[in-house]
Amino acid sequence: MRILSGVQATSKPHLGNYLGAMKQHLELQHEHECYIFIANYHSLTTVQSAAKLRENTLEVALEYLAFGLDPRKALLFRQSDVPQVTELAWILSTVTGMGMLERAHAYKDKVAKGIPASMGLFSYPLLMAADILIYRSNLVPVGKDQVQHIEMTQDMAGYFNNTYQCDVLVRPEPRLNEAPIVPGIDGQKMSKSYGNTIDLFDTPAGTRKKIMSIKTDSTPVEAPKDPDSCNVFSIYKLIADRQKVAEIEARYRRGGLGYGEAKELLADEVERLLAPARQRREELAGDPDYVEDVLAAAGARARKTAEEVMAAVREACGLMTARKQGS
Repeated sequence: MRILSGVQATSKPHLGNYLGAMKQHLELQHEHECYIFIANYHSLTTVQSAAKLRENTLEVALEYLAFGLDPRKALLFRQSDVPQVTELAWILSTVTGMGMLERAHAYKDKVAKGIPASMGLFSYPLLMAADILIYRSNLVPVGKDQVQHIEMTQDMAGYFNNTYQCDVLVRPEPRLNEAPIVPGIDGQKMSKSYGNTIDLFDTPAGTRKKIMSIKTDSTPVEAPKDPDSCNVFSIYKLIADRQKVAEIEARYRRGGLGYGEAKELLADEVERLLAPARQRREELAGDPDYVEDVLAAAGARARKTAEEVMAAVREACGLMTARKQGS
């Protein structure tokens, strides 16, 4: 079973990125054939600084490797190392109606908010579909709010296959996961755009300071508290083991646990999670050749798969390319 996941290279990674998506991606590498690409083509819709894009791309690679991605089990590569994906996106655009693209959530949301939408954002679903179809992906892990992307990809595969009377493109299926909504320090969803994140690779002191600033109410220490309405507990239960979660939950409901202590307990758990990855990231950052070798080798393997699919796509369309000299 081939599973595909893409990660935007738009900002430095934070705890919400890890708990919401990356953790699931890393678990899947032990069960399936995983292709994980760093979506630097997609990132151009929001990141238009060459230096920033290169920095963010490297950060994503360091993050995955530091948290345990095994290059022997999963392919981690740059989207731009497989240029065939843009070729397929164009071909899909010739069999896909504009009405479908106008219904895409991301495009509609931008327009509704009065934010200028580029052609890149408008055609985003085409490139996303190409990302999936070019590797003949079977499953794509998504949350419920992203199922539309997979449904559009299924439709595009059908449009192409029906138009050219072939079965070249494989219909993918969504793999629904229970990706949690991770609250930020202000209680909203953790996001760089809100400035409320807990960065994965901050210093231990910086991370603890952020955690101690998490927004809470004014319930006194001795009073019982509802753990389900507490931002601190919402993060704690995503990181700590079940026994610890049960113990802290009971203390919340019983009373006697103050928010200051709860934050300290959360900071301890976050440090246990991040310390090994922080050390591993430092080692990897000091060996850029290794990181590049991982990305390049995976990119070459992904490109080989993509070229096999594109050869079949071109043949189905009737597109001709010059033969290599001597062939």
